[in-house]
Amino acid sequence: MTGSRPAASFTADDYRARMERAARAAADAGLAGLLVAPGPDLVWLTGYAPTADTERLTLLVLAPDRDPVLVVPTLEAPDAAKAAGAPALTLRDWTDGKDPYAATAALLDGAGRFGISDNAWAMHLLALQRTLPDTSYASLTEALPMLRAVKDTAELELLAAAGAAADAAFEEIRKVRFGGRRESQVADDLAGLLRRFGHSQVDFTIVASGPNGANPHHEVGDRVIEDGDMIVLDFGGLKDGYGSDTSRTVHVGEPTDEERRVHDLVREAQEAGFRAVRPGAACQDVDRAARAVIADAGYGEYFIHRTGHGIGVTTHEPPYMIEGEERPLVPGMCFSVEPGVYLPGRFGVRIEDIVTVTVTEDGGRRFNDTSREMVMVE
Repeated sequence: MTGSRPAASFTADDYRARMERAARAAADAGLAGLLVAPGPDLVWLTGYAPTADTERLTLLVLAPDRDPVLVVPTLEAPDAAKAAGAPALTLRDWTDGKDPYAATAALLDGAGRFGISDNAWAMHLLALQRTLPDTSYASLTEALPMLRAVKDTAELELLAAAGAAADAAFEEIRKVRFGGRRESQVADDLAGLLRRFGHSQVDFTIVASGPNGANPHHEVGDRVIEDGDMIVLDFGGLKDGYGSDTSRTVHVGEPTDEERRVHDLVREAQEAGFRAVRPGAACQDVDRAARAVIADAGYGEYFIHRTGHGIGVTTHEPPYMIEGEERPLVPGMCFSVEPGVYLPGRFGVRIEDIVTVTVTEDGGRRFNDTSREMVMVE
């Protein structure tokens, strides 16, 4: 990995504080504890990611009145012991042929309600339920949706660096030839640029040209990009363990008056969404601000998705900027602001920045700073 602060530089004390915070949040939510399977929550809480997520049970057990315990297969215990957060927890290993659910059950309140990772395997959850039939469970997104939402200073630095790397990739991709090439070729270029600028993981490189731009999550294909195409570029991944995600819409050659008008409209909507970011505002206020601009111009039916999503150790996570989400914005939250207009069979436009809530007079700070004006490419 490259970058000024690799994720491994978080200390055992950092992870201890996160686990303590998570245990307190569980208690405040009326839970007996948290059960964290391999995935982003486990990485965020302990710094440990198994080499492979297999049928063998690995589970972090957090409870307000107990020290953290990581139940782990014996053959993987040496790797778990090397994790940055390992000094802040107890490892309890189990060997093949033994019952890992009985070992885990000994750590749990037999009649408690627990938060469990969204991505925990069903076979593990069902086995725990058979072992402790009086327990009940709620997904972490349901029980503690804001667990990872508020970032500390170090996390904000990592997200800013990931955003800057994505910006650098855009500045380079706008220099390549688009016309006469396949979407998949440009997407490969984008992926290479993200890696060149420090990403260890590329999650998506959407290159949606012409009528394909009207599909917000277009799967890159072999369509040949033509002169006169509007092209939605949406790309991101992980750099030093934290996410990037940005969208810009470019045009091959000169755009039509309508294409300019729609692009300007989306740019205005994106600016309105950004200006709505301030501590104490509701998440839905960001969506409302961006959506009102597009609706007032008569294109409301063509803005077909939420305005934003959270980002951190994954590229999509709570909070979500959507109507009905009344949760207040808090300094340190990070999320996308990405309105769009999608005209079926014709073209689409999306402009996206990652934004964090600040305590400054402006209320928000962008992690993406490339031009939001119409960019012409060859």
